Amino acid sequence: MNRITGRSAFLALLKDEGITHLFGNPGTTELPIMHALKDHPDLTYVMAMQESLVVAIADGYSRASGRLVACNVHVAPGLGNAMGSLYNAQFTGTPMILTAGQQEQGHGLMEPLLFGPLVRMAEPLVKWAVEVTRLEDLPRIVRRAAKIATTPPTGPVFISLPGDILNAEAGIELGRSTRVDTRVRPSDQALQALAQRILKSERPVIIAGDEIVKSDALQEAAALAATLGCPAYQQSAPYGSHFLSESPCFMGALTRSQTQVRETLSPYDLMIVLGADPLRMSVHSETDPLPAGMPVVQIGLVDWDIAKNFGAEIALKADVRETLRALIPALKAAGGAALETRAKQGITALASRNWTAQRVKVVGKISKARDRSPIDPEWLTLQMVEALPDNAIVVDEALTSSRQLLALRPYRDRYDFHALASGGIGWGLPASVGVSLANPDRPVVCFSGDGSAMYSIQALWTAAHHKLPLTVVIANNGGYRIIKQRLLAFHGDDHYVGMDFADPPVDFIGLAKSLGLEAIRITEAKDVAPTLKSAFSRPGAKLIEVVVDGTV
Repeated sequence: MNRITGRSAFLALLKDEGITHLFGNPGTTELPIMHALKDHPDLTYVMAMQESLVVAIADGYSRASGRLVACNVHVAPGLGNAMGSLYNAQFTGTPMILTAGQQEQGHGLMEPLLFGPLVRMAEPLVKWAVEVTRLEDLPRIVRRAAKIATTPPTGPVFISLPGDILNAEAGIELGRSTRVDTRVRPSDQALQALAQRILKSERPVIIAGDEIVKSDALQEAAALAATLGCPAYQQSAPYGSHFLSESPCFMGALTRSQTQVRETLSPYDLMIVLGADPLRMSVHSETDPLPAGMPVVQIGLVDWDIAKNFGAEIALKADVRETLRALIPALKAAGGAALETRAKQGITALASRNWTAQRVKVVGKISKARDRSPIDPEWLTLQMVEALPDNAIVVDEALTSSRQLLALRPYRDRYDFHALASGGIGWGLPASVGVSLANPDRPVVCFSGDGSAMYSIQALWTAAHHKLPLTVVIANNGGYRIIKQRLLAFHGDDHYVGMDFADPPVDFIGLAKSLGLEAIRITEAKDVAPTLKSAFSRPGAKLIEVVVDGTV
């Protein structure tokens, strides 16, 4: 066998697993990998200026492409920096190989600077964590990591790479890549039982979630709703394109208010869950979001989410798209003309209150704020949506300012919208860099709040460095408006301590220009539409700061 160094073998293995970009922030323990990159010019190294950004950029790349990603961070403090973004990646099941350089074996016993128990640090947030202790084991570990990360339920894995392993040289066999095909459908017996249970219900409702994206089942989910003539809602954490908005059956996303969700679901007699954790909430409530006695049937590959909080009459661990492709014909065959008639009547009844009808009402309401000063954030959202190119991708972390975004912009493909899933802010800006890297031929718009942006503002440098077609729109309300709203709502307190950026104010224009971006500030409503249209039509990375009303 040809002799090869650990560092070169590691990069060769990543490439053979389909990795095209290595996201990283180099430190001393990563220098062997940086040294080997010159021998692998077909692997693009994407540098970000802090480890949390590295993982968030990789996360965005994977969510916008469905591909396995790899990122390399610096030893114990670097892994610590990355943990918040790793939490986000775990939450969305992002297939990711996260690695960190480690001190040489034996040297760690001396507890040198930066040393830490990397495997133990990573374990709570990954599917598998391991340290390489022999060069001969490196291929098996990387191959296993890729297989584990990409097999549903997908998610990040972690590998600790000691310096002596990377610098060692040996004749080793690199092995081969494996992907587990999980596009499975239920048995005929299970499908028939599911079809009969659905047909037995008089008022079913569909709740769609993230596995619609992962399974590429947007068309099939819409077809199921049309076959039944029943309403379809997006799961209560709407962080992706989980249903085709312009389907006549789509009603929008469920809220994260237990009382509102219970009221929304009360008219129905069966909840059909498609690849979702359907009723994930935020703050505590004594009210259960699921109406008492509501039966549930559920399909998906993420078995942890199946009947996690609410028992299911029928629970099928299966691929959503493959299951629906078999289920819909079974429903039509068993339901016959009666089902067809019922479906037509159901769709007609939904026409006055579906997503499309609601959008008309929302546009009319928001349009009344066109002349408001300071700029109304919802009017900004409407102007942004109307200025977007048809093929644009939106990454949202504007929180309070983007409240009506999903009511205004339709989902049309599975990768055209990405939003914060876990609640840990600071994800949006670097994630949009990854989304843009994964889609270089599509304009990407990151809609961010000022508070969120300041968690990860240095990600702008990576966007500028790679000359990405990315526009960052920051709704600047001068502080943490969402926290102000909750302090007032939950505690009746309007004494906002530590929630304002007023003394001094943040200079986003200066920040953006210092990091290499074109930057524009908008303070007048009349300038919003023309400025956004111009920005979206021009190449390169840009930041547009819009000063909006921060009233609570």
